[in-house]
Amino acid sequence: MAESPSPEDENLRYRIRREASGALAWFRENWHEKRWFRWGASALGIFLAGFLLFWIVLTRNLPSADKLLDYQPPLPTMVRAMDGEIIYSYARERRVQLRFVDFPKTLIDAFLSAEDKTFWSHGGVDFTGLAGAVVDYISKIGSGQRAKGGSTITQQVAKNILIGDEYSITRKLKEMILARRIEGTLNKQQILELYLNEIPLGRQSFGVQAAARAYFDKDVGELQLHETAFLAILPKAPERYGRAKHEKLAISRRNYVLDQMVDNGWASRAEADRAKARPLGVIPRRSQSYDPSVGYFAEEVRRRLIDRYGETAEDSPNSVYAGGLWVRTSLNQEMQRAAQDALRAGLLRYHSGKGWRGPIAHIVLDPEQWRSQLVMVNRSISYKDWRVGVVLQRDGNSATIGFSDGDTAPLTSLPDQLRVGNVIAAAPAGNGTYAVRTVPEVSGGMVVESVDSGRILAMQGGFDAGLGAFNRATQAMRQPGSTIKPFVYATGLDFGMTPATMVLDGTFCVYQGARLGQKCFRNFGGGGGGNHTMRWGLEQSRNLMTVRIANDTGMDRVTKTFKNLGIGDYNSYLSFALGAGETTVSRMVNAYAALANNGVQFTPTLIDYIQDRNGKVIWRADKRRCIGCSMAKWDGKPMPRLAPRGKQVMDPGTAYQVVHMLEGVVTRGTAVVLRDLKLPLFGKTGTTSGPTDVWFVGGSQKYVAGVYMGYDTPRSLGGYAQGGRFAAPVFKQFVQETKSSWGSQPFVAPEGIRMVRIDRVTGKRVFGAEPGNEPKAAVIWEAFKPDTEPRRLAKADEFASQRDALIADIRRSRSADAVHGAQVGSSSEPRDFAEEQGGVY
Repeated sequence: MAESPSPEDENLRYRIRREASGALAWFRENWHEKRWFRWGASALGIFLAGFLLFWIVLTRNLPSADKLLDYQPPLPTMVRAMDGEIIYSYARERRVQLRFVDFPKTLIDAFLSAEDKTFWSHGGVDFTGLAGAVVDYISKIGSGQRAKGGSTITQQVAKNILIGDEYSITRKLKEMILARRIEGTLNKQQILELYLNEIPLGRQSFGVQAAARAYFDKDVGELQLHETAFLAILPKAPERYGRAKHEKLAISRRNYVLDQMVDNGWASRAEADRAKARPLGVIPRRSQSYDPSVGYFAEEVRRRLIDRYGETAEDSPNSVYAGGLWVRTSLNQEMQRAAQDALRAGLLRYHSGKGWRGPIAHIVLDPEQWRSQLVMVNRSISYKDWRVGVVLQRDGNSATIGFSDGDTAPLTSLPDQLRVGNVIAAAPAGNGTYAVRTVPEVSGGMVVESVDSGRILAMQGGFDAGLGAFNRATQAMRQPGSTIKPFVYATGLDFGMTPATMVLDGTFCVYQGARLGQKCFRNFGGGGGGNHTMRWGLEQSRNLMTVRIANDTGMDRVTKTFKNLGIGDYNSYLSFALGAGETTVSRMVNAYAALANNGVQFTPTLIDYIQDRNGKVIWRADKRRCIGCSMAKWDGKPMPRLAPRGKQVMDPGTAYQVVHMLEGVVTRGTAVVLRDLKLPLFGKTGTTSGPTDVWFVGGSQKYVAGVYMGYDTPRSLGGYAQGGRFAAPVFKQFVQETKSSWGSQPFVAPEGIRMVRIDRVTGKRVFGAEPGNEPKAAVIWEAFKPDTEPRRLAKADEFASQRDALIADIRRSRSADAVHGAQVGSSSEPRDFAEEQGGVY
């Protein structure tokens, strides 16, 4: 049974009820009896509810200040050549990250004097400064002027990193809230480090180190007092103070900062006065300069990085424009410059004598805005002393050109078609004048690849990367013409033929049905007839022999060879054996590299490895593991060996036979222009129907290079255009400029290949005669797979051969004595016993 409450408990409960009821009764009494009370209470309630709602909305989507603890600023991607030298960077903002200890005290003091002199004492918001900013804002309402900010450095960190630069009261309130939270999350040094690394200071510079480089070409540790004071004025109006036309205004503001440093005790009056006497010392604005020859290569690397990691921070933490990647490429700078020079020379050689071919671009000229219009065209050129400009006016034989830096000059030697608004190339012609220059309308691409790794060493995708980013080395799909023939011959060699096999160089026609009728193939330039060796057919690039080999071998087998080597996936039509399908220079070079590497093919790569901003390797082209490579000491264990990387895509013997035949193309065939290089080279020229494209692909045991030339919209180059006349000389110039890298190592035959002396014309085996050194020697060494070489003659064959020879001699001879002498001088025994016994091939 429950106990009854004591009198003390009843009194306590009674007092509590009396107090609550009293307050409520008081409120009710005033509510009913006093009108002003009802209005005041209602207004207060609405205000509190509105404030609560406003606070909820304001803070609901605020980012957390904790994000700053692991904040990763957007950093540029740096690209290096194979030797480690920086060749390019991908960035929309210039940034260099420093630690707090790396910032000079003078620099910190200057920024605090200019931006937040109470930084070390306030808790994120300077209420005195804020009150002044509010008054200034109210005074400028409706004036169109922007009020002063009144933000502390902590607030600016919140604005620059967390919430953006929207100009509104709401943003300012968010700034204040976040500033308080940031002060509770980071210490003052961490906040200042973020600020000095992130503050936008003009000239695309973010952070003081990037700005020091942009304005003074110095590191922050090298800045003098007047220079640090100038950087400190930039946060207020970087684009204004950084311009030469506002120099007086910038000096006045700089001197104000110096006075503030004196007032704050951070500089002496004498130091400030000496600094005031100095000029600004700002260097002219300039863009980052890299070797212009790497443009196409760097752009191809950029495309591949974007495919892998994305473009911006929203795509990936390792994005191209924000991830701070370090990319080591396979670029050989010497070869890249040589490839650019050689291709340009080839294009100009073809274009010589053809006159001006028209403008690079055309703009509808605005006389007041022509500079910005020219910049928007985004065309440049790095050839010799050429510049890109726009024609500003023309009056008869006089004209004026304008350049993107604002310079203008008279033009001479005016083409009739030149018009105002034409964007053209021009070069100095003396006495302050410029002469019109022609960028070749014909273009092309070139790729150089390392045979034993697949690394792309050089890539040129046109005359100049500044004229457009289209990379003809990788993006232009063109017909390869006769450069595809070696792979037709390789298929024939795989299925029973030999380099000495006789093939008819005669008419070959195919019936295509009742509607299309009969198609007959022909050789380039016509002609043909008789049986010839496969070698001769490849050296002389005979179409009829190539089509016959493809037909006899099976076109389905030929197209399978093309596909296996990555050239292209084509239908089984005989025209594809002559290069009617489309491919790229890069693919053809990679296929030829497989030939030079005894049938082993590597995936072509431009990037060796990629490191993130912390130096960790996040991707590498060579993914093989080397077990034992990181041993602390040798310890008597076997040397670590890496597994082979490439893929065997062709029989080694077949690949060598093709290369051996292609050496003859250089020695006495369509690429004879290369013979005087005196290097062990192989290769093949190509000329497509029209001719619309001319090609050469070839190389050595170390490198393979390929080049094509043609119009972007295919049309005839003229009947005189051939691969041996225009493309092969490009390759020749490239080798001449890089000859020290090529070496003289001959091609090495794989196991099983037999070298046999044969007659170059008949393909028959030769006894007793040595191959000559002259290009068109009658006897040559030929490569055969085991048991495919021409058979040795039996005694009966020898006697029959001698008999036929004697009969021929008798018919030609008028002297019976001469006939008798020929019979006596003949012998049935081979002169070379070692060869008879199989000892020499």
